[in-house]
Amino acid sequence: MTRPTPGRWGDLRLRVASSAVLIPIALGCIWAGGVWFAELVALVSIALAYEWLTLCRWRLSALSLAVFTALPLAVVAMEANAALLALVVLLLGFAAALPFARAAGADPLAPFGVPYLGLGCVGLVWLRLADPGEANVVVLLLIVWASDIGAYMVGRAVGGRKLAPAISPGKTVSGAVGGLVAAMAVGLAACLALGPQAPLRAVLLAGLTGCVAQAGDLFESGLKRHFGVKDSGRLIPGHGGVLDRLDALVAAAPFAALLALILGRGVVIWR
Repeated sequence: MTRPTPGRWGDLRLRVASSAVLIPIALGCIWAGGVWFAELVALVSIALAYEWLTLCRWRLSALSLAVFTALPLAVVAMEANAALLALVVLLLGFAAALPFARAAGADPLAPFGVPYLGLGCVGLVWLRLADPGEANVVVLLLIVWASDIGAYMVGRAVGGRKLAPAISPGKTVSGAVGGLVAAMAVGLAACLALGPQAPLRAVLLAGLTGCVAQAGDLFESGLKRHFGVKDSGRLIPGHGGVLDRLDALVAAAPFAALLALILGRGVVIWR
């Protein structure tokens, strides 16, 4: 494989190549819905759990991996409609993980992976279940991707003041603004494409979602700094691990599910 050109754009080619493979798979499963999307989320949740346990220096075993994935996967498999049920299941998973974490001598943060990762996976499935689920999930992904790409491109091109140097030295204020503008632009475009009803609401909600996505990105950067690693894994070329690629979505999915709950099931959030 040809090595990427060094410099500030050195990893761009690998990022684009990885995205070209993964994005069609994700969109196809979202469009198919049902068991296809549930199985995709299930596979992702296992990969996330594996990376989380590795980061926390947890002695990996089939039992420990099952503790982190069995209960969230049960919610996915049942296609549970109740957000409260999902929350209860994740809290039970958190409680179940505590004694295993102590016995394994893992980092004290290890059990928090159950609600942190589980809420994102369950939120995605719950959001897809309603009739306009395809639109809500696809636009959510577009907003998260736009926020990420906008922050990356503007931050690399403009640079300037660091956003949170103690957490992530590479992130800049200009990148954060670029990501926010890109997220709001996608919200407006989605509203116009879906049949505008409340454009201002769509733009504002897209902006808030973009902010949550960036907060999730920063949170994961703080976690990696805590664990003393550069990437959560090496599964995705140019992006690092699955958690590196989905950190913003893990945060944004529960937020979008909450918006759908507030606005009412059957409502397209971004219209």
